[in-house]
Amino acid sequence: MEHKGVVAPSDALASSLPPAVVLIADADAETRALYRDAFARAGCDVVEAADGRDALAKAFPTPPSLVVTELTLPFVNGYALCDLLRRDPLTAGVPILVVTGAQSVERAEGIGVDALLIKPTAPDSLVREARRLLATPRALYSASSLARGHSTAHEEQSVDRLAPSRTQRGVSYAKAHQRFTTTSPPKSPPALSCPSCDRALKYEKSHVGGVSDRHPEQWDYFVCPSRCGVFQYRQRTRRVRRLE
Repeated sequence: MEHKGVVAPSDALASSLPPAVVLIADADAETRALYRDAFARAGCDVVEAADGRDALAKAFPTPPSLVVTELTLPFVNGYALCDLLRRDPLTAGVPILVVTGAQSVERAEGIGVDALLIKPTAPDSLVREARRLLATPRALYSASSLARGHSTAHEEQSVDRLAPSRTQRGVSYAKAHQRFTTTSPPKSPPALSCPSCDRALKYEKSHVGGVSDRHPEQWDYFVCPSRCGVFQYRQRTRRVRRLE
């Protein structure tokens, strides 16, 4: 893996932590250069990717310390990139910081990101948010890996995640209410039938999250006893989708 823009540590991000490898995924070369210079000044090693496919290739086999990504990416978009990183045990614990336009904020909920900034974002704000993520141990949990049956020691613990505080453009998203997985969710999971074989789906677990205590979200996960697949039910929209 080629690391670019390495300079001597110059702020708290570098002085308080081991050298961090930051993977930046953005289709715009000027944006990547802006982020690269900011992280280089902070003493980080920087790896760049112009599309999601390249980002995935550079995230393996040696995962970065942090992924900074736009959601609008060629070939493999940012939503799929985050999902794939969360699904693989090798990268499931890597913090993901999304920096995207305001129009993409709503769709970013529930894809496993740890923080989200709205463009345009000042480089200092970007580095400050990265420092916070790198300084906080991230629970090795994702709803996707849970649905696939991947088990970790952290899956039953409450997960302190981040979510939007809808204020003004360029302001970092605030710390959210507690998010967690449980087999006794606030809302009872529905009785569902498999769309392929019509057998009753077996309830597994639920992921409780959302942007705040006033706006909670709940995703219920089911498996088909006939092995037709794994399914997710979103309580707010009452929609079922197949995960695999």
